[in-house]
Amino acid sequence: MTSTSSALASATGRLLATARALPAEAWPAPSLCAGWTRAHVLAHLALNAEGLAGVLRGFRDGSPVTMYPSDEARDGDIDVLAAEPAGVVLDRLVAGCAALDEVVDVAEGLARGTTFERTPGGRLMPADAVPFLRLREVEIHHADLGAGYSWADWPMDTARQFLRDDGDRWRSEGFHVEATDARYSWTFGYAAARGPGTHTVTGPIRALAWWATGRDPGSVLSSSEGTLPSLEGR
Repeated sequence: MTSTSSALASATGRLLATARALPAEAWPAPSLCAGWTRAHVLAHLALNAEGLAGVLRGFRDGSPVTMYPSDEARDGDIDVLAAEPAGVVLDRLVAGCAALDEVVDVAEGLARGTTFERTPGGRLMPADAVPFLRLREVEIHHADLGAGYSWADWPMDTARQFLRDDGDRWRSEGFHVEATDARYSWTFGYAAARGPGTHTVTGPIRALAWWATGRDPGSVLSSSEGTLPSLEGR
């Protein structure tokens, strides 16, 4: 099992523990995702696991499939499942996680650069990176539940991976990010060489990783320009 797959297994265990301990009356409460209840977040995680499991089974069996039939179907399925009793959503989440775990090793055998369509004719996603894609979904949305687990509980290595990935994908004006609690730094976008005047964001590595997803970690980060770059919608 790769280190990412191991991290995913641990993260999934923590997520399921939180979901099982969450009282049924707490599922309809708002989550940290605008417009979504906790039930919506958990329904999304269940359906995301099912979709990724289907993608990997398709590669295994020689019949590639998309992750979702359409964005509209994906959103509608989340709404429908979220409206079910908590026990039904939990059962789908447990089953979806188990289904993905059964085929997650398929990703290791895929050539680097192998892709799948998120929806028919839609965005291409890296099939060999499915364990990491799922790790992001699990850790970020587990924190979005606001149910006792937060970004501050993320493993340090996971936060570091998230920052590296977000930095690599950033395409707007560049800046640097430096952790104050670990000897790591990252370049977002096409930043100038470090030196006087370089825009630099600093703070604890986990808070930086949470902020890099477009979320608000509070007042623990600082910017050399006085204002943090906007990463909304990430």
